[in-house]
Amino acid sequence: MESKMYEDYENYKLLFDEILDMTEDGFVVTDIDGTILEMNKSYCDFLGTTKEEAIGKHIGKFIKNTKMPEIAATGKKEVDVIHEFANKEKIQGDDFLLVTRAPVKRNGKVIAAVAQVKFRFHTIKLAEKLRVQDQELKYYRDELRRLGEDKFSDDKIIGNSKEFEKTKRLAEKASNNNLPVLITGETGTGKEVFANYIHYASDRKDKPLISINCAAIPEELLESELFGYEEGAFTGAKKGGKKGKFQLANGGTIFLDEIGDMPMHMQAKLLRVLQENEVERIGGYKPTPIDVRVISATNQDLKKLVEKKKFREDLYYRLNVINVHIPPLRQRPEDIELFVNKFLDELNRKYKTNTSISPKAMELLKNHTWPGNVRELKNVVESAYALGDNEMVGIKQLSSDIITSGKKLSSGFKGNDLDLIINEFEKEIILDYLVKNDYNVSKTANELGIHRTTLYNKFKKLNIKISKDIKIE
Repeated sequence: MESKMYEDYENYKLLFDEILDMTEDGFVVTDIDGTILEMNKSYCDFLGTTKEEAIGKHIGKFIKNTKMPEIAATGKKEVDVIHEFANKEKIQGDDFLLVTRAPVKRNGKVIAAVAQVKFRFHTIKLAEKLRVQDQELKYYRDELRRLGEDKFSDDKIIGNSKEFEKTKRLAEKASNNNLPVLITGETGTGKEVFANYIHYASDRKDKPLISINCAAIPEELLESELFGYEEGAFTGAKKGGKKGKFQLANGGTIFLDEIGDMPMHMQAKLLRVLQENEVERIGGYKPTPIDVRVISATNQDLKKLVEKKKFREDLYYRLNVINVHIPPLRQRPEDIELFVNKFLDELNRKYKTNTSISPKAMELLKNHTWPGNVRELKNVVESAYALGDNEMVGIKQLSSDIITSGKKLSSGFKGNDLDLIINEFEKEIILDYLVKNDYNVSKTANELGIHRTTLYNKFKKLNIKISKDIKIE
């Protein structure tokens, strides 16, 4: 029986040796003290020894700064780590090896250590690949930072009005520290632009800026998006788990857009993260420390939401350390011309045109109330540009609601007689619509929402001369 077992052992050992000698990688097995128990031919050739000479000797005789005893002592595995030789020593022209080391355990106790060594051509090739990838990674990081700094530099924050200048100065101050920022403002005012500006002007600009729209993520997915999950945490959880936005933003900034739409139960979990500076993945048990600057934004009145018990008061104060409020466009009409010219310049550069805007069209844009703010203004300019002749954006290219929704009368209207002012304003609108519709009376009446006979009566009342060239149909 014992003879048969010994014979089987010898057969397995021969098979094991043969397999190890077939690979170009080096393999070595040591006991817990570092004494060599087995070494394949590739590793022996590399070290300039033989199996007979190596087995029974300490691995330190060949690799002075060996880590094999340390692996056996700690019981921890290392995968593809670079091992540089001591004192800048070289072996076979190599000054380092790529090594995977692992403890060998029996019944939970370490009994040996094994190492796989990649050297010569394989190591050099892999090292060169890693070096190139590292250079590429550095290039892309630098390029992304440059693009980010350029895209969100100070000159990208458009506006010279007094109120807007206050907002810009406050944002600049916010970039000089790491305190939480709450950006408030109506839809379309540019809250994300300010969030990006604050990040890229701060000392975290070389670190990630991670954004998440709290209103756009389904409630049941928001927690996993923010905090991540472990493998097997729920049905459909991917292998290896997933990092959440907070972990991805570690060292940098997280931008929580539409924070007012976050469900109450998620607000409690967010508050804990902000208080403890650590996150715990779904299905996990070990918290992960994080260093993240929080910028949040909303178009809602969070104070009113707090009063209605729809937003946690403690979270509100935690987020609202620095409040950057962006005034709506209707409160800074002097900035409208800056935006219009900026949007037209961008379109002209993109399509190689030289389109400008007429003074009258610009006046109408300034008089509009802009409920959609900058986003609406950009849409109107782009639409007018597309409908124009690549030379001039005029009244004809503007929509009817822009023409009729002026919040104040034209600056050209004089006098203190109310009826006269109203008549002049009505005359101007009718003329604008006539020009827009190529003097088609029926179409003009239809867009103004009046009968054609009524429009003719207004021509007479307002002294609008009708030439034979005016189109009836």
